[in-house]
Amino acid sequence: MNKFIRRAIVSLILIFFVAIITYILPYWLFCLVIVLLVAFGQFEFFKLVENRGIFVYKYFGTVVGALIPIVIFMGGSLPEMKNLEPMLIVVASLLAFTLQFIRRDNARDHLVSMALTLFSLFYIGWFFSFFVKLRALDNGANLVAFLIIVTKSADMGAYVIGNLFGKTELLPRISPKKTKEGTIGGILISLALALFVGKFLTGFSMLHLFVIGLIMSTLGQVGDLAESLIKRDCNVKDSGRYFAGIGGVLDLIDSLLFTAPVFYFYVKTF
Repeated sequence: MNKFIRRAIVSLILIFFVAIITYILPYWLFCLVIVLLVAFGQFEFFKLVENRGIFVYKYFGTVVGALIPIVIFMGGSLPEMKNLEPMLIVVASLLAFTLQFIRRDNARDHLVSMALTLFSLFYIGWFFSFFVKLRALDNGANLVAFLIIVTKSADMGAYVIGNLFGKTELLPRISPKKTKEGTIGGILISLALALFVGKFLTGFSMLHLFVIGLIMSTLGQVGDLAESLIKRDCNVKDSGRYFAGIGGVLDLIDSLLFTAPVFYFYVKTF
């Protein structure tokens, strides 16, 4: 079975589970799934960094990252705890420094270690936790579904179009298999789906759907390239091996990391 077929089968299975998680599970269980995805994503990121030869406190970073969606959930459920989110980020930043003080080796990578730990908390822990915020909004389940459809259709469309018609490399030094034809095709497919399903799931105007579709499809491609850049720098092909044809959790959610917070703020603002 080739990679394309394996990826298609795994994608269909994941779509089934995403539908159940989004529409059937209660809000707290939805949040628990986000916690698990963040934890696995964080841990995979730290393993990539270690492959680069950089020391990081991966268990500390994984736990703190997983706490972010939890405190967001608690802050949304209990108004008196709404300041937990920024407080956790401040405490985590202080602890990241403190842990460097107690290292016994004579390392010269303290700044890099701290920077990567804090970067991961924002890049994975905080960005992906916007799904918790989004799900809590009115019509939250439909908004989550819409975001995933628009973002992942650009990702999958780029993969299919690129494999079928791709000839011109996009950024070979970062991701040699990505093509300009695939990227453009993925954006167009995502934009078309945003206009089609958006009316049923969101009720937004066609203008807003066009703008959202264009932004989300583009950011999804950027998110995918961002993770490819990280893997390339760490000399790793996939972040993990949990999903046949796809890779690890970080490979699965990379395109959603940039679109989730931007979509949330777009909805809240406009």
